Amino acid sequence: MQETKRITKLLVDIYNGSPWIDVNLAGTLKHITAGVAARKISPQWNSIWEIVNHLISWRLNVLQRIQDKVIATPANNYFAPIEDVSEEAWQETMKKLGDSQQQWMQLLKKFKKKDLEKNYPSNGMSYYEHIQGIIQHDAYHLGQIVLLAKGF
Repeated sequence: MQETKRITKLLVDIYNGSPWIDVNLAGTLKHITAGVAARKISPQWNSIWEIVNHLISWRLNVLQRIQDKVIATPANNYFAPIEDVSEEAWQETMKKLGDSQQQWMQLLKKFKKKDLEKNYPSNGMSYYEHIQGIIQHDAYHLGQIVLLAKGF
């Protein structure tokens, strides 16, 4: 199997497929309301919603990086308070997450194996490492979301 197809499968699995960890982003977030997503169990912890926005921003950041754009990471590392906690705003966030997935799928359809070997100039990591990193990042934060959704 071609490497980009393996990567695509991993991204599909963590988003709405059947990953080895038995949970995925879409399935976990599907029944979460805006109220639950915005809830902070402690002032120093991020809410589910803040984590999802962070995920979306990093997915888009890395997507740009592997298209040869140098991106500066903001000081807040894409964690920002939620201003509008309405159900409509939460559904818009879910749409943005889905859109980020579609953007990844579109890019990977035309991505070539040789592109995986390219290095990002700011950190010297390969595009392959960046893509694997975003999959790991999704899984890491998915674990946090699962715990927060259970009312940890």
